[in-house]
Amino acid sequence: MTDEKVARRTVGGEIIEWLDVPPRAAALQLEPHPEGGWYRETWRSADPVHTEAGDRPAATLIYFLLPPGEASAWHAVTSDEIWLWHGPGEVALQLGGSGAEPVNTDVLLLGADEAAGQRAQGLVPAGVWQRTLPRASEALVSCLVSPGFSFDDWSLNHAV
Repeated sequence: MTDEKVARRTVGGEIIEWLDVPPRAAALQLEPHPEGGWYRETWRSADPVHTEAGDRPAATLIYFLLPPGEASAWHAVTSDEIWLWHGPGEVALQLGGSGAEPVNTDVLLLGADEAAGQRAQGLVPAGVWQRTLPRASEALVSCLVSPGFSFDDWSLNHAV
């Protein structure tokens, strides 16, 4: 870790907590995500699409890093989201249904061990609650969202 501390902030800019920057987050120029983990948008389509919430890019892509023991809070996106695993550790992605509140349902394991039921990529359909669960080792994924991600189309729920 570096000696630098950075703030995890809400979408509105309020400070949630102060964090040490993990080495891989520093190397990839990632910042703390409001839901947990570390991220940076790496691509945004130049082609717009019209949605009920307004025009959005056709798709967006981010890096998302989960250091050991870190998780993300329940959240839902109004677009389909494809998770692409890069490793080295596995990611446990819990799905929570599409109701008003998340419920504990299926866990999608992203990783290299197909015999153990892990996959290198997984789909979270639009409107489905999701969260990552803590794991023992660091994991890097990319998340492709289509239509493209906007915090205006994102809901956060701290329910357990």
